[in-house]
Amino acid sequence: MSTELLTRTQPSTTIFVPELVYFEPDALNYPKGKQIYKWAEQEGLEIHMTTSHNQIRDLPGESELDKYRIAKRTLVVGIRKTLKFETSKPSAEYAIPIATGCMGHCHYCYLQTTMGAKPYIRVYVNMDDILGAAKGYIAEREPEITRFEAACTSDPVGLEHISGSLKQLIEFMGEQEHGRLRFVTKYHHVEPLLDAKHNKHTRFRFSVNADYVIKNFEPGTSRFHERIEAAGKVAKAGYPLGFIIAPIIWHEGWEEGYATLIEKLYNTLPAEATHDLTFEMIQHRFTRTAKNIIEKRYPKTKLEMDEEKRKYKWGKYGKGKYVYKDEQANALREFITEQIFEKFPQAKIEYFT
Repeated sequence: MSTELLTRTQPSTTIFVPELVYFEPDALNYPKGKQIYKWAEQEGLEIHMTTSHNQIRDLPGESELDKYRIAKRTLVVGIRKTLKFETSKPSAEYAIPIATGCMGHCHYCYLQTTMGAKPYIRVYVNMDDILGAAKGYIAEREPEITRFEAACTSDPVGLEHISGSLKQLIEFMGEQEHGRLRFVTKYHHVEPLLDAKHNKHTRFRFSVNADYVIKNFEPGTSRFHERIEAAGKVAKAGYPLGFIIAPIIWHEGWEEGYATLIEKLYNTLPAEATHDLTFEMIQHRFTRTAKNIIEKRYPKTKLEMDEEKRKYKWGKYGKGKYVYKDEQANALREFITEQIFEKFPQAKIEYFT
């Protein structure tokens, strides 16, 4: 049996169900909070109350690693009090915060450091406040289009069956003349979003990668073929479609790996998916802090983080990251760009970073 066929006959990636659920008391004053509480009761989940979604201190676990793994299976339902949106270049003008944290275990993820000691998953019930803030940001920039990225701090598709917030956000943005939404996912559970009234104002993107990267560094996410099948459904539902190839990792056989990735997309996507198709490319990068955290949380990882092999790239706030040296970065960018334009000549590559 071929590897491809074997992969397709394996059970599908299960939808996320937490082991523990915490609620801020005030979250139960909102319809969404009540809805999630009822869902948690029906699922027979262990429910706790907490004074703040930022302070969950009593997670079980014998060691820090145990606590981390349990945190990734913990849902916290609260109110988003900070309504100042962060910038989100180059993807969009602003990040829109409907959730924080992810159930995936991607070794390289920048949330390892940005979330630090709070790797649990948070959803926010005060969507009217969040949408009101978005309206304000749109009004400030009119008549220019304002783009919002909904996946900077989470994978909202993986939480949609619990919160319903992403569909609410998609339909809100569908009504905004000068507002657009973007998000990316590694999950294939897209059914709740297929009938949303998106008005083509939302670009639905999937994170894809070479088999080597998905196999070794993306546990807890949907398989490649599940993501591509979901992309076909999304395209048929009329959404503008995009793919993020990230992180691009230099590994033995990388040329074959990324050529095969683009070939699979070409052979699998329906015609609708190629009409308004975008690609974004992000090379692997890490900070020294991230390296330390990743090595503690995934002690057997094969992720290459040798500072001697990298170039230090300064960023904002006087901090920087280790990226590939120019020769490697240029080789990756040029090769993958050629593969994309050979198979998808009408596609747009939005950036390589």
